[in-house]
Amino acid sequence: MNLNLFDTSRIKENRLPWIDYARGIAIFLVLYRHIFEGIKRSGIDTSHYAFLEHGNIIFFSFRMPLFFMISGIFIGGSLFKRGLKHFIMTKWKMLLYPYLLWAAIQVTLQLFLSKYVNADRSYRDYLYILYAPREIDQFWYLYALFNTSVLYAILLIKGKISTSYQLILGFIMFLFSSFVVQHKISLGFIYDILHYYIFISLGGVLSSFIKDKKNEALFSSWKLFIVILPIFVVCQGYFLNTNLSNQSYSYVEDYQPLRFLIIALSGCIFMINISFILQKYKALLTLRVIGYYSLYIYLMHVLASSATRIILTKVFGIHHVLLLLPLGILAGLFVPVIFYNLAMKSGAWWLFSLERKSPQTHPFEKKGQLAN
Repeated sequence: MNLNLFDTSRIKENRLPWIDYARGIAIFLVLYRHIFEGIKRSGIDTSHYAFLEHGNIIFFSFRMPLFFMISGIFIGGSLFKRGLKHFIMTKWKMLLYPYLLWAAIQVTLQLFLSKYVNADRSYRDYLYILYAPREIDQFWYLYALFNTSVLYAILLIKGKISTSYQLILGFIMFLFSSFVVQHKISLGFIYDILHYYIFISLGGVLSSFIKDKKNEALFSSWKLFIVILPIFVVCQGYFLNTNLSNQSYSYVEDYQPLRFLIIALSGCIFMINISFILQKYKALLTLRVIGYYSLYIYLMHVLASSATRIILTKVFGIHHVLLLLPLGILAGLFVPVIFYNLAMKSGAWWLFSLERKSPQTHPFEKKGQLAN
């Protein structure tokens, strides 16, 4: 195995690079939040680093909508290529199976290492995996992505509901999700379907426009960047200040759904624009590689970063936030990538999917591998 896991020399141009860049940006922001929150929960004082807290709140507004929108862009293409039955089976193998497996692994480790970790686990948490994924740290996203993708595909193929009407349906569901939160109605995993379906459907509506090569010049334009930047800044400023005023990360999201929708979309469009610019100039190629590995990083980053924080604090006595945060992020990025490649080499592909992959294939050598 080539030990230089972030070597970009063999990246091929037929892989839709902007998708990898966008996923790379999103997964980095996910790690930032989870690791920063882990540091706070461990009892380390972060009050002197308000700028880190502010960044944590700002990134909260668009990172998960971006993941769902990107997925929605490629659902139509996958359905056309595979058909509904194969599409659902693929999602089961690539999303639901690793969700169930790694959620169980993480809960088990947290139970055995309860003296060292922040999570307060009991055997009831195994049941939460099935109906309340929000209780299992970061894993809710995979369950939500599977459910929204499959529902979207079924309504599109079997229900004959067009992408435009799906967007309207998603908008209604989104508004209802705010009603659910405001009235403290517990729906378990159903809430995430209601809340994020609009972003899947929005990706479906925009799919043909974004994937059309004629529009690459628009999306990679610095003019677009200049237009979106002030909108992005104003939206994120409002999101930050309003949430701070109400002492809640999610006040705007829960109580001002229409404004949140504008804020989230401005963030998604801005990140997509940046991703196209990076593609245009072939810049930050390591970020593109991170984007390819984003699923595996998502599965393992909490374990990797938590272990790193515990070692640094308990063994080396390091409690400085400005050291723990970047070192935790690096561990959360690199350890999963190394572990994944070692697992592929040793034949343990089943740890990540029920769809067997060849360990000899470099992720950037198989044509169109990430285009679905």
